[in-house]
Amino acid sequence: MSALHEAPQTATKLLVTAMGLIDTFDPGQRATAAVLHGLDVGAVNLDRVHLSRERRSGGRRTATLHMHIAPLGRDDVTEIDGVAVTSLARTVADVARSELLDEAVVIGDSALRRGVVSIDDVRAVLDRHGRRKGIGAARRAVALFDGRSESPGESLSRLRMRECGMPAPDLQHEVRTDGGAFVGRVDFFWERWGVVGEFDGMGKYRFGSGQAGDIVAREKLREDAIRDTGLEVIRWVWADLGRFDAVKTRFERACARSRRR
Repeated sequence: MSALHEAPQTATKLLVTAMGLIDTFDPGQRATAAVLHGLDVGAVNLDRVHLSRERRSGGRRTATLHMHIAPLGRDDVTEIDGVAVTSLARTVADVARSELLDEAVVIGDSALRRGVVSIDDVRAVLDRHGRRKGIGAARRAVALFDGRSESPGESLSRLRMRECGMPAPDLQHEVRTDGGAFVGRVDFFWERWGVVGEFDGMGKYRFGSGQAGDIVAREKLREDAIRDTGLEVIRWVWADLGRFDAVKTRFERACARSRRR
């Protein structure tokens, strides 16, 4: 699990423990379960602990707790470090029903990336709860999941591409020379146009660590090597996810340059 998500996981577990809930049979669900499973959670609100209770009544909501009344099957509950939580497939399905598309896809991609749950597993959960609120939105979100996205930024980039009408790229494509030598694996690749796209989360450079300069230099050499194969390269950062038309313009310019080669 990345350092970026150790803090919310620890905070959520501590809150569950402090509330005296760690020994109960009310499993964590939704965002709480996603955090305890160690998933990337994007911008999901973590102010409340979400628990499930399989009863006809008893749901409640406070500033720190949301108790949901929800049916739970035998396979819907597991345990993590002594804390009862919904299973990974049930967690992803519940998040897809209850969260905005961005957060649902970030969490869904993160779960699929582990290789221990599949889209079919999540769809099977949704099929068992076909009349529950949010099922339609959940099915639309699940259709967009792709475990090849390796970070929340890459997941959100795919959604922004779709929203602004960009063609769908191949993900995690291996760039090789004409002789077959490996050059690099890239986040996004548009083979028809000969364009590579890279989401630059910046955190990987560890600025202030004393290693940033070497890492940036290696990344520059890698990008030069990709360009030497005849491909165009475009990059974007977190801020660009809120103004993705600018990225689309870069893509279109890169396509034009590629055609002139």
